[in-house]
Amino acid sequence: MKRREFITLLGGTAAWPLAARAQQATMRTVGYLSPRSSDVEAQVVRAFQQGLRETGHAEGKDITVEYRWAEGRYDRLSTFASELVHRQAAVIATTGGPQAARAVLAATSTIPLVFVTGSDPVADGLVKRFDRPDGNATGVHVFTTSLGPKRLQLLRELVPKARTIAFLVNRSSQVAEMQLTQMRDTASSIGQTIIILNATTESEIDLAFATLVQRGAGALLMSADTFFQVQRGQLIALAARHAVPTMYEWPEFVRAGGLMSYSTVRAETFLQAGVYVGRILNGAKIADLPVVQSTKFELVINLNTAKTLGLDVPLHLQQLADEVVE
Repeated sequence: MKRREFITLLGGTAAWPLAARAQQATMRTVGYLSPRSSDVEAQVVRAFQQGLRETGHAEGKDITVEYRWAEGRYDRLSTFASELVHRQAAVIATTGGPQAARAVLAATSTIPLVFVTGSDPVADGLVKRFDRPDGNATGVHVFTTSLGPKRLQLLRELVPKARTIAFLVNRSSQVAEMQLTQMRDTASSIGQTIIILNATTESEIDLAFATLVQRGAGALLMSADTFFQVQRGQLIALAARHAVPTMYEWPEFVRAGGLMSYSTVRAETFLQAGVYVGRILNGAKIADLPVVQSTKFELVINLNTAKTLGLDVPLHLQQLADEVVE
């Protein structure tokens, strides 16, 4: 080999690590903090990633996404938020309600935050106004906790003979009291007897089902809570074992064997969150990104589960349903 060729080859070989290091240096970090588990959010994470791609960003191309999963443990959120701040994330996205967002806001007042929350972000103190946020946070308001009365109404239509309906909450959630007040007021206004049950651990979920059976509850309404989403399999199995008609928060429960759910179309909200993160990476300011509210809702009913429970699903409910699992 000639000396000139050798030098050219050597120079080209050395250039590759330099190019790789240069690309790595230009990669920005996006933080993603959720109180749920990775398997529970697998589908919506894909929607989030699609939103990033629509704004010209992709993992491994120009950004690195650091995921943190609290597995239903709210007490882990502060530590994970601090980790993402320490990683110097350019933007942090949070899901699963106000607690994850609050953890980030407590850790930084400068890194932009894009939240997905099921309760009112103004009432929760995440933003002061919807149309023009003035802090370092904006995001998507998913109607979730406020759908409790509608879920109760639909459950009563499906199980009209249920004199008592149990309402299961996780009191460690920051939105538990709001949902309890809402449910008590709704039940009182329509003359429905309800019993309140609490569960913050797997064993307490078992105890809650034993209690509702002992007290003769004819149906169960789940509150909106990320811990219950992580425990989806346990909840569905217990509802089947005790033959308790149950209304859930999200359609994933119904597709896995649960009876019924009523919710917003969650994938669209995560797509919007990804778009907002991408726009911030492109230079957009928080103040120019108003909080978006979800507008599409879906009722999902599992006819097989209804049949197993001995329930006849009224025709009007079947026609109202956006998805019927058979």
